[in-house]
Amino acid sequence: MTMFDSYILFIITALPLVGAAVMLFIPAHRQDIIRWFSAAVALVVMAFTFYVFAAYDHEAGGFQFMRAWNWLELPGPWTLGSQGIQLGLGVDGISVPMVMLTGIVMFTGVLISWKIVDRAKEFFILYFLLLGGVFGVFVALDLFFLFFFYELSVVPMYLLIAVWGSSTDFKTFLRTKEYSAMKLMLYLVAGSVLIWIALVAIFAEAGLGTFSILALQEIDFSRNFQLIFFPLLMIGFGILAGLWPFHTWSPDGHVAAPTAVSMVHAGVLMKLGAYGILRVGVFLMPEGADRWMPLLIGLGIVNVLYGAFSAMGQRDLKYVIGYSSVSHMGLVLLGIATLHPLGLGGAVLQMFSHGVMTALFFAVVGAVYDRTHTRDIAMFSGLAKRMVVVAAFFVVAGLASLGLPGTSGFVAELLIFLGLFQTYPIVGVLAVIGAAITAVYILRLLAKVFFGPLDERWKDQTDASPIEKFSAGILVVFILLVGLFPFPFMRVIDSGVTTLLARITGAG
Repeated sequence: MTMFDSYILFIITALPLVGAAVMLFIPAHRQDIIRWFSAAVALVVMAFTFYVFAAYDHEAGGFQFMRAWNWLELPGPWTLGSQGIQLGLGVDGISVPMVMLTGIVMFTGVLISWKIVDRAKEFFILYFLLLGGVFGVFVALDLFFLFFFYELSVVPMYLLIAVWGSSTDFKTFLRTKEYSAMKLMLYLVAGSVLIWIALVAIFAEAGLGTFSILALQEIDFSRNFQLIFFPLLMIGFGILAGLWPFHTWSPDGHVAAPTAVSMVHAGVLMKLGAYGILRVGVFLMPEGADRWMPLLIGLGIVNVLYGAFSAMGQRDLKYVIGYSSVSHMGLVLLGIATLHPLGLGGAVLQMFSHGVMTALFFAVVGAVYDRTHTRDIAMFSGLAKRMVVVAAFFVVAGLASLGLPGTSGFVAELLIFLGLFQTYPIVGVLAVIGAAITAVYILRLLAKVFFGPLDERWKDQTDASPIEKFSAGILVVFILLVGLFPFPFMRVIDSGVTTLLARITGAG
């Protein structure tokens, strides 16, 4: 490993935070400089995440690109002496795709936000703080810093939604952006409390004087301890993953957020919850995971069916995508709950696939809203006659969502279904029914909004701008790349899944 490799994860995590600090000194009225600087930083970060994915040795597996810095010594009567709290960084086959996903969504989100003029400086500062926290969660090998970055990724969401978001105001339905932002914060803080209780309990029970995941994985926690504290992690992280019945913050947050923040929210932020269940819950408490997975299976299938039926009944474009995300995250949770190589691999790939697919959905919906100033599905018809490129992008995202062969959604869902039929066949049947319902509401939405006779109100609408085409095009490339050539992605993912399953097998 070269010196550059040992610092690459630190650079990826630090660049958004340093970029936010630098923007503090750029005059607020120089919005052109702020935009170009933000795009440059995001482009460099995305390029570095591509390098990490390409350079990861899937044959060797395990954690790579590792680096650690001591931060705080913790004196006490520890069993093996204290390593204290360290800023330890590293990635394995599970976190590498998530790091690349975050880089892709970060850059495309900056481009989509090009037209923001109201407090653009403050917007991009908070946006970069949010993404710096997300990167930190995916690369942290210390539970303390994992939790720190987890909170850092949540806090800016409140301001980004409450200040730059939009309210939903139909005659029979009202949701203000302030309400949605506060609801999001209350739910996620409640989940954070459960997570922190479990992390402190792990620290105390291990008796090592360290939060290092690498050190804690060597501890064989008692069965009773795992049975008590694993559900705290499952629910705490599950809230951010949209786990039913704690999901209601998510569609409201999706709808109220500005376009780029919706892309990050659905594309990346919800993945932190599923990743936390894997990295902390299953990795450190495999026996507890095995015992509690039937509950996660039950809640996950409710996610799939409830989210799909709810999406079918919405009249706001963003609410359709919001409830669709709840349904698709249910598939991720089902894949995790199988504890089967196919299901786990499919869950991680679904996290990546859903990330780029949903980011594309929200980018397209944002383009439609910018031109029509409404998201009411009943008001649309025949938009494809004036917005050909926008319609094409929505079709690609929709086909990936319903799992058309050749798209990333098909490969990920197929693996999850295969894992389910190996472990919980009845749930597998219900999950396939959920996928069929997804096809119904996606095709119906396409027919209503983009096809049919053109509504005269939209006869003068313009198509996507060059910058919108470029950013959406990047997302389309990855949807098709994963769908047509999944093996490079699955080789990396399988190296992480194999290690995780070895821990479960070793726990009996």
